[in-house]
This record gives sequence, C-alpha cells and structure tokens, in this order.
Amino acid sequence: MSDLFTIKGMVTVKKGEARSLKAGGLWIYDNEINTITGAVEDGELVRVNDFDGYVLGTGFINRKSKLTVRMLTRDKDEEINEAFLEKRVRAAWEYRKKTVDTSSCRLIFGEADFLPGLVVDKFSDVCVVQSLALGIDRLKPVILDALKKVLAEDGIVLRGIYERSDAKVREQEGMERFKGFLTEPFDTEVEIIENGVKYLVDIADGQKTGFFLDQKYNRLAVQKLCKDAKVLDCFTHTGSFALNAGIAGASSVLGVDASELAVEQARKNAELNGLSDTVKFQCADVFELLPELERTGEQYDVVILDPPAFTKSRNSVKNAARGYREINIRGLKLVKDGGYLCTCSCSHFMTPELFTETIAQAARDVHVRLRQVEYRTQAADHPILWAANESYYLKFYIFQVVKRF
Repeated sequence: MSDLFTIKGMVTVKKGEARSLKAGGLWIYDNEINTITGAVEDGELVRVNDFDGYVLGTGFINRKSKLTVRMLTRDKDEEINEAFLEKRVRAAWEYRKKTVDTSSCRLIFGEADFLPGLVVDKFSDVCVVQSLALGIDRLKPVILDALKKVLAEDGIVLRGIYERSDAKVREQEGMERFKGFLTEPFDTEVEIIENGVKYLVDIADGQKTGFFLDQKYNRLAVQKLCKDAKVLDCFTHTGSFALNAGIAGASSVLGVDASELAVEQARKNAELNGLSDTVKFQCADVFELLPELERTGEQYDVVILDPPAFTKSRNSVKNAARGYREINIRGLKLVKDGGYLCTCSCSHFMTPELFTETIAQAARDVHVRLRQVEYRTQAADHPILWAANESYYLKFYIFQVVKRF
C-alpha cells in the first residue's frame, strides 16, 4: 500500500507554461513539460516543479495521455495517503448533503471534487463508478473504501458497487474498457425517486452510468409549466422530462427518442408512475419527426429539446452549431403562441455564448420573439470549478415564445 503513495519521479515544466494549472486547473499537458526524471511508471505519483524549481504540487503521470499529469494537490507539504483520499471523499459528501437531495446524486465529479478522472453516482443504495485516468484507477480501491466508510457514518449501507468504465476515452489513457461488479452481484435495474418521479435505472446497459442526474433540478423547473399542457419531449432517453411533465398534470405528453431500448425503458417508467395513459413514447429520429409534426399542424404548449452532445471536440463546433440551430428552429415552429421552449446543450465545447447566439439565430429565422424565463446549468452535485472549464458543460434555457405582437 505504501508504494501506491510513493512519489517516484519529478516533472519540470517549461518556462512560461502550466498556465492552466496556475490559474486553478488540475492538468499539465504533454507539450508543457521540459523534463521527466526518476524511475517512474505511468499511473504513479510525481512531484511537479516550475522551470525555476518552485514546487507546483503532486499528481499522477501518464505519458500516453495528452493530459500527462493530473494534479491531486498544490500543497507541497501534503502527503498523498489513505487519510488524504478520505478527506477528499468526505468533503465531496459533506458538500452534497448541503446542496442537493442525496437519495440519488453524483457523489464525486472528477476534477471538480479534486479527484481527477473519477466519477461516482449514487442511485438509492448502489453506486456506479467510472474511472477514466490511469492514476486514479490505481487509487480507486482506497477511494471506494473511504466512500463506504463515510456513507456508513450517516447510516447508509451500500448494497453494491458497479463499474462503468467502458468509455472509449480510456483507450486514450492506454487502458482497457471495463464494466462489471466491484462487489457481490446484485440486480442492476435499480429503482430511484427524483422530484417525486419513480425510475428504473439500468446501471449495466444504460447510457454512461445509467441515468443523467445533472438535469435533476431542470426537470423540476419544467414541472410548473406543464399543468394541463400538451407537451413534446424530444430526445427523451428514458423519459425523465416527459414524466416530470406528466406528474405535474400535463394533459398529454409525447416523448421521442431514436433508441428503442431507451423508449422501452421510458414506457416501463411511465407504467411505474401510473402515467401510461397520459405519457406516450415513440421511437423515431427527432430530426425527421419534427418536420412531419409541423406538416400535420401539431402545436404544443411546451416543447423540450434535450439533445445529445452534437460536438465532443473543438474541430466540430461549427457543424454542431448548425445542428443546434436546426433543432431549435424545428422546436420553435411547434410551440404555440405564448407557449414555452425548454432547450439545452450538454457539450462543453458549445460555449454559453455560442449556444445563446445559436438560439437567437433560430428565433430570428422563424420570426418569433423569445422572452427568457430562466437560464440554468447542471445540478449542484456536478459543481462547476472555475478555471476547470470542462466542468461547465450544461446550458439550459426556458423561454416563452411570442409569435404575435
């Protein structure tokens, strides 16, 4: 165990580099490094020094990654050990207890909780882990032991832990994809309750960790718009926005998604909540269905657009902006005069400024006025760490659509 926490080498950065780290970030990029000394293997701990010998902190190294060092601490005197990791876990849990409903929540959000590359989601009495960096993967067993201890102090005994480290990005770290039980096996269809809505979460085969917790309070914000409303929920996934509309008293709800597996799960969730008569789901390509709905004269009181990330790199941002513009044009055409559009982007590379301008362009194209009701981001259990720009990714607008003025 002690070898796990031994600093094996030293990284010295070039003069004038490590600007992101010095501004509050947690990464050292490969092209910022001058020298690496010591018999250090990828995944092990290194001390990081500035060009003049000033100690910048301690992190773990992976030469296979462009993010060559991910920092664990900027304190030159702080030791990385079991107590350090427990302190990080405890701080993350205490923060959640003060900011969100913890029955189901994101317990650890990587860099924003100063445990880079690690995500842990709690669904009722089970946890789902996603480990995306080699160094944090080595520390994972110690972190999870600390997590079980901290939760047990509050009377929470986990039924089990499942790992969903099956994202392609692991291969960029020189790691194999993995998913499976980290404890004794248990039923991977887990029932949770969020905003008064019940869901069956498929933690083994659902997207990412099984359920998108980041939209929790955005879904709640939509509820108040939906009483007695006719609602269209696009890219519904397993029906979360649609079901929030239904439980709020919508007169009818149509949820649309291209995944038959997601739609089947959404129908199960509707049945679980006694909403099958009000909330219907259709498997279809949203980009093909919306023009058809427009041609048949359909109009809705509320239209919700929650698309997947149209861009996962800077290189495709222009194409993504066109996609967001098109889908918002289609959505706006289907909103009744005085109705509401709820629209979002979950891509970090689609900046708030660009997303806002894209929606404005869509409104101009269809000759409507937008009256902003709210601008929201991700739930507080996905904290935005200033200077770690990648932690700010979700943009969510609610507009009233004015067609006649």
